[in-house]
Amino acid sequence: MARYMSPYKGIFWTSVILTVLLAAVAPALPMLVEYTIDKYILRTDASGLTWMLIAMIALLVVQTVIRYYHTLATNVLGQNVIRDIRIQVFNHIINLRLKYFDNTPIGRLITRTISDLETISNIFSQGLIQIIGDLLQLIVIFGVMFYTDWKLTLIVLIPMPILIWATYIFKESMKSAFVDVRTWVSNLNTFLQEHISGMAIIQYFAREEQEMGKFKAANRMHRDAHIRANWYFSIFFPVLEIILAIAIGLLVWYGSKQILANTISPGVVVAFLMYINMIFRPIRELIDKFNTLQMGMVSAERVFDVLDTKEFTPDNGVLAPESIRGEIEFEGVWFTYNQDSDGATTGSSPASENDSVSSAKWVLKDVSFRVQSGETLALVGATGAGKSSTINILSRFYEIQRGRILLDGTDIRDYKLHAIRQHIATVLQDVFLFSDTIFNNIALYNPAITAEEVMEAAKKVGAYDFIMRLPGGFDYQVQERGATLSAGQAQLISFIRALVHDPAILILDEATSSIDTETELLIQSAIEKMMIGRTAIVIAHRLSTIQKADKIIVFDRGEIKEVGTHKELLAIEDGYYKKLYDLQFNSLGI
Repeated sequence: MARYMSPYKGIFWTSVILTVLLAAVAPALPMLVEYTIDKYILRTDASGLTWMLIAMIALLVVQTVIRYYHTLATNVLGQNVIRDIRIQVFNHIINLRLKYFDNTPIGRLITRTISDLETISNIFSQGLIQIIGDLLQLIVIFGVMFYTDWKLTLIVLIPMPILIWATYIFKESMKSAFVDVRTWVSNLNTFLQEHISGMAIIQYFAREEQEMGKFKAANRMHRDAHIRANWYFSIFFPVLEIILAIAIGLLVWYGSKQILANTISPGVVVAFLMYINMIFRPIRELIDKFNTLQMGMVSAERVFDVLDTKEFTPDNGVLAPESIRGEIEFEGVWFTYNQDSDGATTGSSPASENDSVSSAKWVLKDVSFRVQSGETLALVGATGAGKSSTINILSRFYEIQRGRILLDGTDIRDYKLHAIRQHIATVLQDVFLFSDTIFNNIALYNPAITAEEVMEAAKKVGAYDFIMRLPGGFDYQVQERGATLSAGQAQLISFIRALVHDPAILILDEATSSIDTETELLIQSAIEKMMIGRTAIVIAHRLSTIQKADKIIVFDRGEIKEVGTHKELLAIEDGYYKKLYDLQFNSLGI
């Protein structure tokens, strides 16, 4: 954590200096009280007493000012550090490969980025520096007490071993409780995120009561973890009060005897009463701050666990051309989603082709094909045949285990990741729209894209009229995931988004499946215009949409079964494509 404070050395050292000042002036008030009692009250010196009261008020004002700036400085330091860590965490997350998100609940990442980081901020604003300050204050006060009367100090310290033992037991118990609390906070966030996102499914199948029961169970565990943590507090603080009472009792007993024996003055005993309270107040705060520190460190471990995750797509390439032709070639590509962090497969190693083909873990098996620049390639096959996996590995969202993928004759691993992805635009079946304006959902804050280009693209796609009918037109605020738009309208916006980014390679993954027949006919000509001069890869279940493709590849269980044009594939008796075509059109009664 300390390295995140280095850009804010000025604020940090200001906090440290103010902490030292607070510790230095801490025993001043009891010393003034002792001096006032012995020199002025016992001697009935009213004039001197007035000046001492003025001095005490001035001291309290100074302490208040120092404490104000101390609190301000530590909070400013904490918030700046947390801002920097949150930026780093988010930057780290958006660069992780998609496999990480396949295996990690979104709610857990939200907890790490928001809730856990807020807890870490307390390390700076309420924890570390304050703990140092309280420790310094204890050292200074004990030093003054020993200097004033070492025998009286030792009497006061008799119950301290009990306090140390109780504190150790409390510390260990609280750490375990805090781990449980943060774990259940994460679990609740994950539960809520998933169930709010899937609310339609819950209501479609009338699962409200059952899911409410699951939420109550999770909430109960969260409550029990908090109660367990508070239970430790409820035991420890009464123990602390008992120890304080014992220390005061010993002081009164021994101090009274010494006063009667004229060994010490009454002012010393009164000052020691104040010292005892000043000792136990930092101890109370130390325990509270220590718990804050422990909660912060538990959260820090969870946050740094994300930062320590190295599931990145290797980006060792050096090529970053401003334009590409869009020629694509797969050479003996093998791919599986079951791989560890270094890209090795977790299933059987493809020592031989036969072993690889027989393994059910392989999504793509020895796939080879070539697409010339400007050609349209269609991928067809049953669900799970490997079509979407083919386009995912082309954009290097996942890494292949064997073979090569060439772009313009060069291995895609020799390109910078950004250079590959900026030349590929994808229109997916499940369109995602951000809670923002339609214009920003299209341009994605790319300053190179103008409003005129967006409008022109909307006209080509056939979406301009419906957008202008919306309140505000292109400034219409889209709700989360495009909830206020129909599926077809959202899909049209995704087409505009792909068009304005002017890609060399256009990928349509079931892009017209969410569009009704009338809308599909409306944009079919627009799609053909979008494909002119671009390499296009089309995945479609509706075989009627790919009849004009230059090449069609038929996948089955990760293998290429047939390659050809629409007419060539229909001419193959008992072929995979012909069976798919006949099955689809017979089901439609054609």
